[in-house]
Amino acid sequence: MIKPPRLAKALIAAVILLPLGLASIPASAEPAPDPEHPWRLNHWPQQQPWQQDAPATALRGGRPGAPAPIDPQNWKNPDHMTWADYVKPPGTNWADPAVQGSERTFRGALVLLDYPNQPFVVTRPKGSTVFGNPSAEAHDVPREEVARFYKDFLNTPNQLNRGHTIHEYWMEDSGGRYGVDLTAFGPYQMPGKSHEYAMEFQGGTACPAGDTCTRNIRTDGRAAWTAAEGPEVPAGFDFVFYLSAGQDESATWQEFGPIKFPTKEAVTDEFGPPDPALPNWARTRYVEWTSWASAASIWPNAGGGSSTQAESSGQGVYAHELSHILGIGDNYNNPFGVPPRRAYTGIWEMLSRGSFNGPGGPHSRWMIPPTGGGSMGAQHMLRNKIKLKMVDEKNVLRLSREALDESGPVVARVTARAVQPGEKGLSGVNVAFDTGDRSPACDVATDPFCDGGGYENYTVEVVDRMGSDSFTPDSGVLLAKTKNEDRAPFEWVIDANPQDIGMTDYVLPDGTAVPITVGDYRQLSDALFHAGTGSGSEFEYVDEANRLHFYVLDVHRDRTGVLAYTVAIRSLDGAGPARRGVRLLPAVGRPAQGYSTCSFPLFNTGGKAPAQGRHPEDVSAYLGSDVYRLSATVEGRGWTASVPNELATAKAGARTQAVVHAERAPGGSRLATVTLTAVSESDPSRTARATCHVVGL
Repeated sequence: MIKPPRLAKALIAAVILLPLGLASIPASAEPAPDPEHPWRLNHWPQQQPWQQDAPATALRGGRPGAPAPIDPQNWKNPDHMTWADYVKPPGTNWADPAVQGSERTFRGALVLLDYPNQPFVVTRPKGSTVFGNPSAEAHDVPREEVARFYKDFLNTPNQLNRGHTIHEYWMEDSGGRYGVDLTAFGPYQMPGKSHEYAMEFQGGTACPAGDTCTRNIRTDGRAAWTAAEGPEVPAGFDFVFYLSAGQDESATWQEFGPIKFPTKEAVTDEFGPPDPALPNWARTRYVEWTSWASAASIWPNAGGGSSTQAESSGQGVYAHELSHILGIGDNYNNPFGVPPRRAYTGIWEMLSRGSFNGPGGPHSRWMIPPTGGGSMGAQHMLRNKIKLKMVDEKNVLRLSREALDESGPVVARVTARAVQPGEKGLSGVNVAFDTGDRSPACDVATDPFCDGGGYENYTVEVVDRMGSDSFTPDSGVLLAKTKNEDRAPFEWVIDANPQDIGMTDYVLPDGTAVPITVGDYRQLSDALFHAGTGSGSEFEYVDEANRLHFYVLDVHRDRTGVLAYTVAIRSLDGAGPARRGVRLLPAVGRPAQGYSTCSFPLFNTGGKAPAQGRHPEDVSAYLGSDVYRLSATVEGRGWTASVPNELATAKAGARTQAVVHAERAPGGSRLATVTLTAVSESDPSRTARATCHVVGL
């Protein structure tokens, strides 16, 4: 089942990877060496030639001069992002290593491991490996300097990492609660060859003769570490990162497999094994084959208080694996699975493919050092922040689905998750299902968009392209269904645009454009909800089975750049005890070139009532408002009317403004009359109308 393509999305440019020369993409400028340490940089590396900004997804706002949408969705292809996309959260310096976590600073050991056949790639000359690594950004690092090099790269703000560190990620994501301190050890040479620790997906079919491809990197790595430092040393750390010399299979299997070679038989000898009796390809995790050289690289994983990474593993990988160490499981699909299945949370979640975020997108993750895709992962979604205690309960509004029909609609303002919401602000909303998920059954074997059922909550949060979320593709409202236990998928993003996104994954050497699969995480690049009409996305979502209606009422960005949205949630089964009412006053049109604007005073004439409904907390501060649906007509030859926001809200006894734009076509009548209608969503029998006279210029 393939989603129908959408014209607006088809305008996204294809990602051209030039696979024939993928291992030798040049930098745009040779970095200048540091006189004291030749392997370091003393300037910001230049933009790479393949990292071009994406074109606009679609023309917004109609013809020139027409009113623009209040919240247009201009999502960006991750493959087109550069470091220029990074936006610092206002008033923060989370990367400052002198500032510790208010709750805890985790002490981590970074243990470097190399092999008789695989030295650390950054110790070698530029572009000297079969994968074209290391890059011009860092090379020829003396072996005795490698431990300090990677400790600094991962957790000391500097030019090579653009000032971004693991400590910064956790401090920002947790609002200053958790920090990370690293101590580096090694490098230690392992007793086995690199591939003897990395052939977990091949079932013994690709191990060179005479080698033992079942060695355990943690066992041998810990033995080497304790032999050098003492058996008591590991006890002083909260976790261990084992950093393995060489490539990371997760970041290379596609680029140096199906992208580079048309068939498995076409893999060249340079990417093959040292045993001529073996083929040049081998099995890998998601598809049948990749080059043997890629398959012989470790796949990062976590367990038992430690994780394994390679030199091409970006900081997003370290954050992902530390999340596992702290107790959160994986929440991603096989993007090439048969039968296919949609990504669960994709680019929006660290425990999903948000760990791939960074300049250049996923196909740049093979570079060493890792300064592209994977270098700056997404924040955790609200469900996982709650579980890891990275948000205060006072900043999470907790609702009950069953109580909403008694209390009436809830209206709240939610702040973008990259920013702390303040003492009384909200980081998100959680709506609990007291009696379970009522969604109809579906079959994951036949329906790629089946969420599998069994959910226990909805979460509402806001994402802005700021901080570690700078490399997410869009800003807007993120809506998801969640489970309390880690039974994947335990988060399921509601896709505001579920149709196929029309994105090219890569281009083969023969010029064939390969589209992303239905299961590719980038299908969710346009998943966020936006306020207003004509945005290119949706401003509401109805779950009939669970009897819930979600609204995105308005968008706000303050003078410091902080993004927030006003959202509403109501039950389809009841509107609460409050009396509903609405009144509109006439307006006078304000003419502009080609159109006029009418701003109607809208009054909530309903009454207040004592709070009802047994929500998990006192929600009275969020009750007492109503949501109104607006529509407009116009009488006058050649005129059309539109509402920039089809929704409005006001507390009982308060007022707001309802705006209508009236556009006059060439040759239209000089005068026209606009009529606005407002209908209460809580009680559709409560309606109001008013008129506005407009003049064409």
